[in-house]
Amino acid sequence: MKILITGGCGFLGHHVVEHLLKSTDAEIVIVDRLSYASNGFDRLRDIKAYENPRVRIIATNFTLPFTTGAIKEIGEVEYILHLGAETHVDRSIVSATQFVLSNVLGTQRILDLARKIDSLKLMIYASTDEVYGPAGDGIAYKETDQAHPTNPYAATKLGGEALCLAYANTHKVPVCITNTMNLFGERQHPEKFIPMVIKSTLAGEMVPIHANPDCTKAGSRFYLHCRNYASAVSFLIDNAIVGEKYNVVGEREIDNLQLALFISKIVGRTLLYEMVDFHSSRPGHDLRYALDGGKMERMGWKPTVAFEDSLTKTVKWYLNNPRWLDWS
Repeated sequence: MKILITGGCGFLGHHVVEHLLKSTDAEIVIVDRLSYASNGFDRLRDIKAYENPRVRIIATNFTLPFTTGAIKEIGEVEYILHLGAETHVDRSIVSATQFVLSNVLGTQRILDLARKIDSLKLMIYASTDEVYGPAGDGIAYKETDQAHPTNPYAATKLGGEALCLAYANTHKVPVCITNTMNLFGERQHPEKFIPMVIKSTLAGEMVPIHANPDCTKAGSRFYLHCRNYASAVSFLIDNAIVGEKYNVVGEREIDNLQLALFISKIVGRTLLYEMVDFHSSRPGHDLRYALDGGKMERMGWKPTVAFEDSLTKTVKWYLNNPRWLDWS
C-alpha cells in the first residue's frame, strides 16, 4: 500500500503518519510546504519517521501546480490523505488570504494531481465541524445537514469540500470527506488551547476562557485525540464510499473551563482564568460546535482511546517534553 499524505509534517499529519507506520506496512509519501505550523521536520524526527525507509518527503507548496519532477517522485499512489491546511481561526480573521490559497486553491491542486494518478483508489479530504456553523444546545449536525460557516477558516474548508464533491462528480475522482472536531495530542502548536493552558498554568499566567456575552457560560467542544482520527482514517480506507461525508466525533462534550481545570489538576497548579467574550469583538469564535457521529458508529467505528485517558496522557507528555510548549 502506498499513501500520499499532504501536511505530513504538521500536527494532524504526523500523527496519521505515526499510526500508519505502526499499524500497516504502507509506504508513505509526504508533501508539505513547511510553514510556521510544521516546525520543520521536528515532529517526524520525534516519532522516528524522518529516517524511516518507508517514508519519503517532498518539500513543496501544494498551492502551486505540481512540477513534472514532483509528480514523478510521488508516483502511483493508491490513497491520498489530504490533511494539509491552514487551521487557526484567529489568523483567518486577521487575514484570510493564506487560508483561501491553502484550503481552496491547494485542494484544487491536489484534486488535479489525483486525476493524473491511475492507481488511485481513494482520496480522503479532512474538513471540520465548523463548516456547519454554531450549534445550539442539544443540536448535533449530521452529514446531510446544511452548512453555514461563520468565519473565514470554516468558509475555506467548505470551499474545499465543494471542490471535492464537484471533482467526484465531474472527473470521477474517488474522494470522500471527513468532518471532525477539535483535535488534540502531542506536539501541537502552542497557539492551540490545550498546550496554551498547560504553558500558562505552569507559568502562573491568566488563561482566557471563551464565553458567552455576559461571561457566565464557557464555550464547549467535542475534543478528539489525533490517534483516534488516524484510526478513523484507517477504517475509512477499507469502508468509505466515494462522494460520501463522514463525521469523526469525540466521545463526549466538555466546556473549555472544565477542560482547563482538568488540565491544571494534572499539572498540579492552580488555574488562573478569566471568562472572556471573544465572539462580540471577534465574530467567528462560535460558542459551541457539535457533530452527530451516528453514521460512523453504525458502520462499526468509534474512538479507540477514551477522552480522559488521552488527555491525561497528552498533558503528562508535555510536562515531560516542555520544549514543545515554547516554539521559537
